[in-house]
Amino acid sequence: MGSRPPKPLDSFFEKLSGLLAMLPTIFKNYYIPVESFKQQLQDIDSSKRVPVRVVLPSVPQIGMQPNMSYLANQIKVIKCEDKKGNICELINGPRIETRITYAGNKKIVFYFDSLYISNNAIVGMTSRFIPSLTRTIPFKDITKVEVQDSHKRYKYV
Repeated sequence: MGSRPPKPLDSFFEKLSGLLAMLPTIFKNYYIPVESFKQQLQDIDSSKRVPVRVVLPSVPQIGMQPNMSYLANQIKVIKCEDKKGNICELINGPRIETRITYAGNKKIVFYFDSLYISNNAIVGMTSRFIPSLTRTIPFKDITKVEVQDSHKRYKYV
């Protein structure tokens, strides 16, 4: 008597548990102390940004791969910490998301490469699909800064 072939659900649950086990490392959050965040962005104002073009994931339903252009900061490396306080560096790029907690425990997500300083506040894009959708948060209201690689298929061209 041979072994029975795996049931489709057994295979599905094996794959699912493997994927779930990887999630903590795939979407790892890093932290930037607020003062370090200010220092890293201190020389970036609207005049220091450069034009970039990003290819977005393809849209098979309409048979195209859209791209977009916007102004990005020139920060190459983001200095941050992991949850244990170990110093880390992330390479800045279109996939890096920044979640800022500010006054009243409100949260907003920006794309790190879009951030710059204006009038003692941070300004940045909140959407890749609508680049003109920006928000401004005064530095004095920021209580926490988190960054992560979203692993979205955005890349500079």
